[in-house]
Amino acid sequence: MNSLWHWAAMLLFILLLQLSNAWMKYNSYTATSKKRTDLRRKCPNVRAIRNFDVELMMGNWHVVEYYASTEELPEYACMRSNFAFSSEDQHHAYRLQITMNFSYIFAEDPLREKLQGNITWLIPDFGTPGHWMHTEDIYEGIYNTYVLDTDYHNWGLIMHCAEKKKHPRYLSALLLSREATLGVNVVTFLKEKLPRYDIDLSFMFPINQTSCEHLMESSKDDPLAYIVNEQQHTQDTFKVINKLEDN
Repeated sequence: MNSLWHWAAMLLFILLLQLSNAWMKYNSYTATSKKRTDLRRKCPNVRAIRNFDVELMMGNWHVVEYYASTEELPEYACMRSNFAFSSEDQHHAYRLQITMNFSYIFAEDPLREKLQGNITWLIPDFGTPGHWMHTEDIYEGIYNTYVLDTDYHNWGLIMHCAEKKKHPRYLSALLLSREATLGVNVVTFLKEKLPRYDIDLSFMFPINQTSCEHLMESSKDDPLAYIVNEQQHTQDTFKVINKLEDN
């Protein structure tokens, strides 16, 4: 009997050790980060897509891969976006605005709470409709978005870049798909367009799009990808812990 208990205790210890190692490996707040080599002060010179039809870009997209110069480990799941023309400006071409509403969850959130946000652009020059400028006053300095490539019906690639005094640039890229998944060849084709902008592809992460229905609605809006405020990000990081403590 003592021998049996001994082996049971050993098996339990091994199981707990394996679970602990798996948690340490995949938990984005405890895993060891790689050293970044892609931080720059200035935004790159970008040529937006030619012969771009902005109307065909509208509608629903899944964000299947995501890069941000402030992110070092995979954090998110179920990221979706919807592009639409701003209703009040539809009939004034010189003030045409585009709004992207987006949603996501933190991949390790046991509550699977859906967070939401939005961002609005205007097209400064209709000769290059694939270049959009952010309209929100909260952004300092330069903040541009470029549609790098799209076939409109299946896939797209957009990139954002912001410059802020005394800080490295904020650069992000979204690989978009009309469906929840995108073929490996297409993903590779699109990602190959990014290193020319000093984007380190080892920090571009896939975003899981499975089991994304019936998520718990959040009580607040949280425009994650566009906040370069470390205090706000820290508050988001510990939101699940605080909820569990309250309960």
